[in-house]
Amino acid sequence: MKKLITVILLGIAIFTFAFSSPALAGDAADGAKVFSANCASCHAGGKNLVNAAKSLKKADLEKYDMYSAEAIIAQVTKGKGAMPAFGKRLKPNQIEDVAAYVLSQADNGWK
Repeated sequence: MKKLITVILLGIAIFTFAFSSPALAGDAADGAKVFSANCASCHAGGKNLVNAAKSLKKADLEKYDMYSAEAIIAQVTKGKGAMPAFGKRLKPNQIEDVAAYVLSQADNGWK
């Protein structure tokens, strides 16, 4: 009976890991460099010089459903409103790094 339960639990674990989507893991340190070169002119210190209400502060990211790597990656890649698309300027890994940096800074109050 124990073997059967172990086999079933092992099968569930393998199935879960095999079919779950991979976590997006950017490098925040590299993202800081990319952010500084491409984003800081409008978003220095987590602010938004074009639309102050939509800053990169954690509360605003949460309010506008942007507090996830996936949402930030989509916004940076495709652009939206006054924000230009960076999908042709930056490599996908650079955009993932920017997302990691933005989230880490939002979590730390942009200090």
